Amino acid sequence: MNYGFWSVIPPLLAIILAFVTKEVILSLLLGVFSGALINVFATSSSGFFMKLVESYTKTLEYPVNALADGWHAGIIIFTLTIGGMVGVIAKMGGTRAIANALAKKAKTARSAQVATALMGVVVFFDDYANTLIVGPTMRPLTDKLKVSREKLSYIVDSTAAPVATMAAISTWIGYELGLIGDAFKSLGVEVNPYNVFFQSIPYRMYGLFALFMVFMVGIMMRDFGPMYEAEKRARLTGKVLADGAEPMLSTDFEKDLEKDNIPLKVSNALVPILTLVIFAFVGLWYSGGGMDNPFTWDGIRDAFGNADASAALIWASVLASIVAVVMAVSQGIMTLRKALEAWVEGAKSLVITTIILILAWSIGSIASDLGTAEYLVQVVSSSLPGWSIPVLVFVMSSIVAFATGTSWGTMAIMLPLAVPLAAAYTNNEPSTLVFATLGAVLTGSTFGDHCSPISDTTIMSSMASSADHIDHVKTQLPYALTAALIAAIVGYIPVGLGLPVWISLILGFASIWAVLRFYGKSTDPKDLKA
Repeated sequence: MNYGFWSVIPPLLAIILAFVTKEVILSLLLGVFSGALINVFATSSSGFFMKLVESYTKTLEYPVNALADGWHAGIIIFTLTIGGMVGVIAKMGGTRAIANALAKKAKTARSAQVATALMGVVVFFDDYANTLIVGPTMRPLTDKLKVSREKLSYIVDSTAAPVATMAAISTWIGYELGLIGDAFKSLGVEVNPYNVFFQSIPYRMYGLFALFMVFMVGIMMRDFGPMYEAEKRARLTGKVLADGAEPMLSTDFEKDLEKDNIPLKVSNALVPILTLVIFAFVGLWYSGGGMDNPFTWDGIRDAFGNADASAALIWASVLASIVAVVMAVSQGIMTLRKALEAWVEGAKSLVITTIILILAWSIGSIASDLGTAEYLVQVVSSSLPGWSIPVLVFVMSSIVAFATGTSWGTMAIMLPLAVPLAAAYTNNEPSTLVFATLGAVLTGSTFGDHCSPISDTTIMSSMASSADHIDHVKTQLPYALTAALIAAIVGYIPVGLGLPVWISLILGFASIWAVLRFYGKSTDPKDLKA
């Protein structure tokens, strides 16, 4: 049945409600309900009241069907399991130990900024863990070396979601693989989501440029806009907070470590994380038939291409969780009961994630049933040149994520629409345009969420760094906008026109360096005093 414009109502309603209410879960749920309502009223011969009842029951069928899917169930298990592993590692002081090891190398404001950025990259597996570990751990060091709280919160924020969204093993990977797999499944195209994930990374231009900018700001010691004034104040007066600033209360992710006299060992984090990474790749190789043609490049490539990513990630995350629990108990840091409680606490922190995930799959299913993508392709593809799709999708994803404060909800809404739209220009075949559009959705969602004042990670970055929240948003926004504009102008537009992505990346990195070199001002103490 051709639903025409009505097929656009569910995602459109979800977007509008997300703008108005800032509640992504409610918005997605009502989007699913509206789709069920449209479907039932168009196909059922029952009376009005019974159609409402059928719409209600059909709405609940979608989450159930999403959970019944083996791939979806595997992604949820992996997401909760890696959250549990993170909880155990944090409770036994592993991540704090890594941070302390990095902090010992920092002696100047420049090295403090670089060490904080490196710490943000090291804690790659979860943006929440990154924020709540890096901020409190590095804050005493940055305060001592006269780095402003605004700069600390910027570094913490810019190495959280931008890193986690591109990490091969993270709490984001399951969510992204699920959305990618479903987007291509709706086209009737069989792909390996893990392969597509890796192919999209060069097109995550905002994330790559934002991360590059963090390191360049620290290495070059040059800033601009409100951040320059904040850094100048901190260097010359030692005031890491502005006069009248109201720093948010900081919640230390490992607040009981000192009280319990827990010895901090780097190995307590490295061993479980390396277990996760190594066995994830081993699992991918094994599940893809690596034993059939072992230890050859073609065999490894084919194995990863045919791998069951969901199963491999579960194998690795469960094993890594077991290793973390065994290490905690064997060292006497926790009893078995306490270790399991820490695991459950970590898994519970991702319950909201799983709810959004299930609703994302649900609204994707209802959009598929109503033919939303087909309708949009028919309407939009006739009026938009193909080269403009990546940049327009990037801008729209950024706007939605900024307004709603969530990257995950934006991905759920935009990805099922954007990928079919791009694929219509390439006969539904995976291509540069499709990968660029996919990367534009994922990184545009990250950008909008990254600089939104209502984003949970933005708020947590202010909190973890004990910074004034408005000061954090005000000083970070020019940097985020700079990276986003460069991504759009020298990234998505040229790539859409056919320029190789590596040229766009080089141009983007060079543009960031040029902005800091010629527009930024030195915050080196020697230059400021002069």
